[in-house]
Amino acid sequence: MNKTDKIVTIILWALILISTVLVVSLFVNISDVDEDPTMGKWINSNLVWAYILVGIGAGIAVLAGLYHAVTDRSAAKKSVISIVFLGAVVLVAYLIASPAIPQFPGVDKFINDGTLTENISKLIDTGLYATYILLALAILSILLSSVTRLFK
Repeated sequence: MNKTDKIVTIILWALILISTVLVVSLFVNISDVDEDPTMGKWINSNLVWAYILVGIGAGIAVLAGLYHAVTDRSAAKKSVISIVFLGAVVLVAYLIASPAIPQFPGVDKFINDGTLTENISKLIDTGLYATYILLALAILSILLSSVTRLFK
């Protein structure tokens, strides 16, 4: 076990210890009274800790991906191809999206307070169309891989 592995192991055990202390403290302070401030503080502490862990995990995942892309030329090439493909899908979805505001009961409330505009409606349509395009491509790739296996 090298020095980096030891440091990572120590950090992981420290995170596990902190998480365990917070969860046990939460369970010890659970009460049937909804207005109990102690229980609320422990719930908030656990939620903040969960947010911190998610942030650390996401940050490490992004940094590891960037490091891998920078150190490996073929990985960088594949990353650029993937980003360009995703950009093309979003561009196509944006071009076919409509800025028309949908009509449904209560839409006037959202229009009057400014939460639903033509720009927002177009962005929502873009997200929906991009999802539909990616879903269709995923289904096609599954079908094509099954068909190509049959012929092999």
